[in-house]
Amino acid sequence: MTSRTGFFALAGVLLLVALICIGEGVQLVATGKPLGIGIGLCAFVIPVIGVWFLRQTVRFGRDSERLARELEAEGGLPVDELKRTKGGRIDRASADAVFARRQAEAEAAPDDWRVWFRLAVAYADAGDTPRARKTMQHAIRLHDRRDRTEPARSTA
Repeated sequence: MTSRTGFFALAGVLLLVALICIGEGVQLVATGKPLGIGIGLCAFVIPVIGVWFLRQTVRFGRDSERLARELEAEGGLPVDELKRTKGGRIDRASADAVFARRQAEAEAAPDDWRVWFRLAVAYADAGDTPRARKTMQHAIRLHDRRDRTEPARSTA
């Protein structure tokens, strides 16, 4: 199962659970008892949090794919230069060397979303998913800020 298929399966389960939560919340509020009303109202909050989280995840995936497509069109996607073990795992020393290079590039050009994108990939290759995600979010913010500040190009 691919990660995208798994994501959509889990998203479907989340939405199903949200509907069940809302249904149970309605029934609890309908009891008219203070405790039932309180728990019922809490049951409405849980799906809101879940749907918000799902929306943020979809938005992150869409935005990072958009950056990857743009970087690919420019010919700037990072090349897989990592050494691997016989089992196919990434060699830690190789990942550390690539990471050090990408980090130096990001420090040299802190306003370039491209180097931050490549640094996020290096974090992911090194197995540091939380930092990879934060770094990719930074690259997305830099890219979007650049789009807002650049003047519109004329088509004439």
